[in-house]
Amino acid sequence: MPSYEQLSELLDPVTTVLLTVECQQGVVGQDSALPELAKEARSSGALANVARLVAAAHESGVQVIHAIAERRPDGRGANRNARLFRAAERLPVQQLTGTTAVRIVPPIEVAEEDLVVRRLHGLSPITGTDVDALLRNLGCRTLVVTGVSANVAIPNTVFDAVNRGYTAVVPADAIAGVPSDYTPVMIRNTLSLVATITSTDDVLACFKRPRRPPRA
Repeated sequence: MPSYEQLSELLDPVTTVLLTVECQQGVVGQDSALPELAKEARSSGALANVARLVAAAHESGVQVIHAIAERRPDGRGANRNARLFRAAERLPVQQLTGTTAVRIVPPIEVAEEDLVVRRLHGLSPITGTDVDALLRNLGCRTLVVTGVSANVAIPNTVFDAVNRGYTAVVPADAIAGVPSDYTPVMIRNTLSLVATITSTDDVLACFKRPRRPPRA
């Protein structure tokens, strides 16, 4: 874990963006298409910690981006080149554009200044979406990655962020995957090699600074 001074330097509110990944009703909500993942996200405290981080980001003026995975009812533009995608097509809950399934799940609150980016294809909220351009326009240098899942989207996000020159910070208790014992193994053996691993409480401590002036 980095020291407070090291983490505080990385998490300058002017150059930090908090990203939530697939924290949507149809993924981690009560009527999830992936009930095992939804249960883990809640029981582990990860979802509650994402909500705490989002609330603190709003308070401190750190920009928040919510990344949503969805598909059109007709499936146009969606991937079918992996078993994961084909299995998702058969799930009883579909992440369809405009439905409750693609709304941000409580207790996470979406503020007016938040950005919501939706993708119709792929595994990453960065590749093939507006996220990279938005981060650059916002002057982002450090990306705090939270959400699900530790199996696929979270590592994909971290790799994409690092490949594009951002510093990735991952609060280990604000991400979740299945089974529950997989997440710490993946963090220790993979994410720790490319990202700064920390905790929700440590990020919150760094966020508790005077609110920055709004971006022009």
